[in-house]
Amino acid sequence: MDPTGLHDPGGVPPAGRAGRPVSASAALDAIEDGSRVFVSGGAAAPIVLDRLMAEQADRWTGIELVCDRLLEPLAVFDHPGRPFRLVSLQPSPAVDGMRSAGAYRSAAGPFSGFGGLISPAGPYPVDVAVVHVSPPGPDGRHSLGVSVATPLAAMAAASLVIAQVNPRMPYTFGSGELAADRFDLLVDAEHELLETPGPTQRDAAMTTIGGEVAGLIPDGATLQIGIGAVADAVLDGLRNHTDLSVHSGMISDGIVALAGSGALTGSSHPLFPGKIVAGLIGGTRTVFDFVDRNPAVRIVAATISHGAAVLAALPRFTAINSAVEVDLTGAANGEFIGSRVISGPGGAPDYAAAAAAHQDGRYIVALPATAGGRRLSRIVRRLDPARPPTVPGTHVGAVVTEHGTALLDGRSAAARATALIDIAEPDVRRTLSAT
Repeated sequence: MDPTGLHDPGGVPPAGRAGRPVSASAALDAIEDGSRVFVSGGAAAPIVLDRLMAEQADRWTGIELVCDRLLEPLAVFDHPGRPFRLVSLQPSPAVDGMRSAGAYRSAAGPFSGFGGLISPAGPYPVDVAVVHVSPPGPDGRHSLGVSVATPLAAMAAASLVIAQVNPRMPYTFGSGELAADRFDLLVDAEHELLETPGPTQRDAAMTTIGGEVAGLIPDGATLQIGIGAVADAVLDGLRNHTDLSVHSGMISDGIVALAGSGALTGSSHPLFPGKIVAGLIGGTRTVFDFVDRNPAVRIVAATISHGAAVLAALPRFTAINSAVEVDLTGAANGEFIGSRVISGPGGAPDYAAAAAAHQDGRYIVALPATAGGRRLSRIVRRLDPARPPTVPGTHVGAVVTEHGTALLDGRSAAARATALIDIAEPDVRRTLSAT
């Protein structure tokens, strides 16, 4: 197995492209009407090229965009239907306007499948990839920086690759280090990356949850962890652990302090000893600066960050994610608040399946017991039967709230339900227990 992912035929953009510097307008000239165009999402959204596409929307009569998770609406969404339509690999509230305008299709599924969806043999083969890279390093290579996994797959599939070259993009080591001849057109454009600030304050419930989850994680574990307030609380709770490794879909600001604590050594990682491994970066300039030319970080292709064969080889693999709600079977919904779509499955199904299959692994769902000013229980009797759960209950080994931990491994259905009711908000436990 090649640990860099650079010899994976499903995720390597072909060499021999022009690598030609051009103006932004000239790059748009190369996008033919009727094209399906991948545009990088997350912190790597290519804002300058996106805005110019919106300003010059009358160049085209029809363009179908393909995006992974977006933090903010793209400027081109101001022109829904004519000419822009959207296929979303991982929906977020940023796509609500396109959905409302009827210019939207969801292709939401596990993160590991994104590359197949946009490949030449997939249902949404892309013609053009618009990605976001760093300036060349001393060896002349650019880096895909904070988002490698899906852009790399898009570049492998597309016949035209346009790169926005931004000095604000960190240079990260790993699968996203690419020579200029992996790109057709290079456009210089400087802007700040999109950030996702964390909470400014942490309440007592979050601190309790972080400590509870940390107590479930053995020294020497390999961690996948989500982002957000719960994830940051867990990372804080792990600072006194030893010999932890990280192999995750995304890393964020919370990883910086854990790395500085000495708990995170990466010593047991079988492919990248001593390294933090991920597919993309999200957060603020704190983590962007941390990963820039950091030899302790490797940002890799999706076949490495989310690949089943790789995950199976990770020792004591423990995956920790939050959810909107969990039902009494342990099944987790991470995609819907009522009828509103807030996300796609992302990497949760990949990591849950891998952790559940490990003899010494575990998938942990950590969430506050209530939402909406404590009016709504996040432990519910049953998820909406019209929608499949993001993670099935059979893959969930533990659920944690501020009221304790429900250990579900090997328990009967009745015992699982009882354990989950015991960690629900006290005021709703009797309702959940009622038959």
